[in-house]
Amino acid sequence: MQGKVKILLELPTWLGDSIMTTPAIENLLDSNKLIELSVIGNPNVISLFNKHPRIHQRIVLKKKYHLLFFQALTLEKYDFFISFRSSLRSKFMSFLVRSNKKFLYKKNKFNFGHQVERYNNFINEIFKKKSTPGNLLISGYSSIHKKEKVIGLNPGASYGSAKRWYPEKFAELIELLGQHYHFKIFGGGNEIAISDDIEKILLEKKILNYSNLAGKTSMEDLVSEIASLDFFITGDSGPMHIAAAFDIPTISIFGPTHVTETCQWKNDKSVIIKKNLDCQPCMKRVCPLKHHRCMKDISAKEVYNAFKEIQSS
Repeated sequence: MQGKVKILLELPTWLGDSIMTTPAIENLLDSNKLIELSVIGNPNVISLFNKHPRIHQRIVLKKKYHLLFFQALTLEKYDFFISFRSSLRSKFMSFLVRSNKKFLYKKNKFNFGHQVERYNNFINEIFKKKSTPGNLLISGYSSIHKKEKVIGLNPGASYGSAKRWYPEKFAELIELLGQHYHFKIFGGGNEIAISDDIEKILLEKKILNYSNLAGKTSMEDLVSEIASLDFFITGDSGPMHIAAAFDIPTISIFGPTHVTETCQWKNDKSVIIKKNLDCQPCMKRVCPLKHHRCMKDISAKEVYNAFKEIQSS
């Protein structure tokens, strides 16, 4: 590539997936210092790149097709349009964007290895590279100084109820872990109910060493909070990947999803708890068998024991 190369890159919809693209994005930027990279996507995933020093422009993608049509017409001309998505909306946008070369991610083609590797292979193929993915990266954040030991809990999962452990189990775990820690409960706006259920149980038990932050943090606040944790306990979720980007010791509770595809990337302090049922992984948003044993069979004591083992190692 000679001279400035203008690239518009569409990020995945899901928070975790967008974080898993960051090794591929860093390899792309490192391959040519003259790349002028703009990113487009929903507000949450765009905000992950607010502090990145090499992002030229951050564009919030319009959802409605008629608005997207007019938005695409206002965009400048690019050398490359690259989308980590393959949805109908992405295809529509690809048709409209003025670009010399256009590439959309194809799940059926890149179906081997961890999702980080799949995204990296996609970029490698476009630019004829052989780079290997490094660590996840969310630029511009540092941990917040705190006096007490803080454990983060993330009971929600935007994908669906099948990925969620139960409020009573989270509350029991907090009780087992005791008064030596302060607990922060995280969640998005659509996960307030499950966090409130945990809080209700804690209040009934007169447990007060917690903060319920569900629905109260911006994306930048959430990243800062997770970056400052001493420990994180979560389901397979976007915040799980935020923790991985900062090497936060983590217990990840897996149910219906593929561990080898979406577990934390390059976090040596990561422990996975899952059952090995015949129905796993089903990849369904709601348990199709109605028993949800992949999550119900995981006890608070099991997670507590894993925590104690990590602490003693």
